[in-house]
Amino acid sequence: MSFWIIFKLLGSLALLMFGMKSMSESLQKMAGPQLRHVLGAMTTNRVTGMLTGTLVTASVQSSTATTVMTVSFVNAGLLTLAQAISVIMGANIGTTLTAWIMSAGMSFDITSAVYPAFFMGIILIYQKKYRYIGDFLFGLSFLLLGLGTLRSTGTEMHLGENQALLDFFASFDPNSFLTTLIFLILGGVLTFCVQSSAAVMAITMILCSSGALPIYQGIALVMGENIGTTITSNLAALSANTQARRAAFAHMFFNVFGVIWILFVFHAFVDMVCGWVGYDVNMTKETAGTSAFLANAAKLNFVLAAFHTSFNVINTFILIWFIPQIEKFVCWVIKSKSIDEEEDFRLHFITAGFMKTPELSVLEAQKEIQAFSDRMQRMFSMVRELLILSASSTGKKKSDQETEFNRLFTRIEKYESISDNMELEIANYLDQVSDAHLSDDTKAKIRAMLREISELESIGDSCYNMARTISRKYQGKEDHFTESQYEHLHQMMELTNNTLTLMNQLMSGRKESFDMNRTFNTEHEINNYRNQLKQQNIIDVNNHEYTYAVGTIYMDIVNECEKLGDYVVNVVEARMGTRFRE
Repeated sequence: MSFWIIFKLLGSLALLMFGMKSMSESLQKMAGPQLRHVLGAMTTNRVTGMLTGTLVTASVQSSTATTVMTVSFVNAGLLTLAQAISVIMGANIGTTLTAWIMSAGMSFDITSAVYPAFFMGIILIYQKKYRYIGDFLFGLSFLLLGLGTLRSTGTEMHLGENQALLDFFASFDPNSFLTTLIFLILGGVLTFCVQSSAAVMAITMILCSSGALPIYQGIALVMGENIGTTITSNLAALSANTQARRAAFAHMFFNVFGVIWILFVFHAFVDMVCGWVGYDVNMTKETAGTSAFLANAAKLNFVLAAFHTSFNVINTFILIWFIPQIEKFVCWVIKSKSIDEEEDFRLHFITAGFMKTPELSVLEAQKEIQAFSDRMQRMFSMVRELLILSASSTGKKKSDQETEFNRLFTRIEKYESISDNMELEIANYLDQVSDAHLSDDTKAKIRAMLREISELESIGDSCYNMARTISRKYQGKEDHFTESQYEHLHQMMELTNNTLTLMNQLMSGRKESFDMNRTFNTEHEINNYRNQLKQQNIIDVNNHEYTYAVGTIYMDIVNECEKLGDYVVNVVEARMGTRFRE
């Protein structure tokens, strides 16, 4: 029988965690894009930033999701780190709503009410228009069913009458600072191990409301949960970029600072919260009787929720005035890496483990593709520089010029390898994201992004092909291009660079304000110029202006520019979600 109760306890915890995850994801599918716009627009100062973080987190029931969105905006330059810190402070307040939902679920028998919600949920799931509402109802129902089962399991276990358990907790002096410290560490370790502060909060509520765990130790566990949940995000952010690690560290600093100051006023603060809820701290089973003692203990769920809220609200009120100092501190602790990021192959926005929500993972992937696109234009600029070097007739020694040429060609080779790796890494990431349950809009975005990275990699290949052609002519015995050939190549490359610039404007901005006809017109201009140069090349070779071999190399570069323009149009089509050429 004891094994059955243990499995029932573990199963109900699993239901709780799954319900919380499903509810959060469905809320983000319903409101994710709108909330991202809110987050970008409503963070003009520290107060609005804090309120926005509270609103967004309460809406999606996930402080992790809010933190991830915030970091992505910092990386994109839409938010400063100081604004991000204010949003993270608000996220800590917003996440306390979860504790109130759980305390209500643990205090009242709501299991019978979840079955109509399940029935309504399955009907809505099969209606395409309302399926996310159905997912939300299912997630909420699983959450409440898990809480109700936990409540009944705790009652079955008679924890408040288990003398061995009572004696164990009684062995800790509630007035001792060491006891508070032990339970605080225990709460942090448990949260880190199970990767869910909601699950540890539920266990704490069962132990407290049954009368087994004294309130002071229970509150210490809740404080530990606040720190434990930030350890997870900090470890996940180790592989992330500097701004992500700073935001995660600011989150940890916020909670650790709060725990430190509250330890100085611990008993007085807990007694004050208990007074608000109407819980008698001094009542014992011996003095008041079992029934009165258990009725008093039942209020502890609301004490824990009230403490969690008041702790985060007061901590935010204290720290919100010191955001500039917190920003300086986290920047001092986590310094930027002194490396040439252009030469370093490393995904800056996509970080394994840091993303927990598929819908938001897509946002991070878009930032990574934007960086990929910028890198390809830099690569093309190097090819233009290589062409200039190949024609250079300055006073430099031949050996110095050759060294410079080879150095630049090696950089282009490295960029080509980077483009291959970026395509592979982003594609693998999107493949993992696509395994999750996604909205139709997000699925379409992933398909478009897979096409974008394929075309961007092709742009890298075109750049490398041009560089190899230039290098072959430079290292070989062929004559130099004529002055008019160089002039035509520079003009063709200028047109190609213009279309790359238009592509990057689209990748870094909003597609609603982008005029795709400009890209089409530039590509059409490239095609016409290529045809014109092709005809002129035949005439010039026949007139012995240059050799056939030089003319072939010349047209190889021209044709590669035209191909590159086609790839750019393909990227723009994928991002815009439409085709605008036949």
